[in-house]
Parts: sequence; structure tokens; C-alpha cells
Amino acid sequence: MNWFVYIAEAATKHYYVGISPDPTQRMFLHNEGKGSLMARQQGPFKLVYQSKPFANKSEARKREIQIKKWTREKKLKLIRGQWS
Repeated sequence: MNWFVYIAEAATKHYYVGISPDPTQRMFLHNEGKGSLMARQQGPFKLVYQSKPFANKSEARKREIQIKKWTREKKLKLIRGQWS
């Protein structure tokens, strides 16, 4: 099963970084209040970035952790396709 790293933008303009085998379905769950605490507090969310597929959850999680440490500006460059 492929896994993806995704970035969602909250109504508050904060970014949420997560992983999922189906980011579109995950957005639906976040917006239904069935996601993370942040999603329940700051939603609704829109999907603004989806990575290339990772072969397994472990690899996707490593990338998620890396991206979560980035500044907002660096995340924005990734979203815009100016960073990889």
C-alpha cells in the first residue's frame, strides 16, 4: 500500500502535516471532526500538498517528521513546488 505525506491548510491559515494512504479521504475525516485535535479546533481544512507515493508507512512518517520541523516559509515553498 502506498502512503502519502500531505499538508492541509486550516481556516486559521495554519498548516497541518500528516500521512495517509488516501489524503482526500483523510481531509473528509478531518472536516467531519474525526481527525486530530488540531483539526477539530482549527478546521475546516483544505488539501494544499500531496507528496509522491511512499512504498510504506515508515518512509512516509520519516518525511512527515522532517517537514513538520520546517518553517512556514519552507513549507509554503514545498506547496508551491519551489522546494523538494
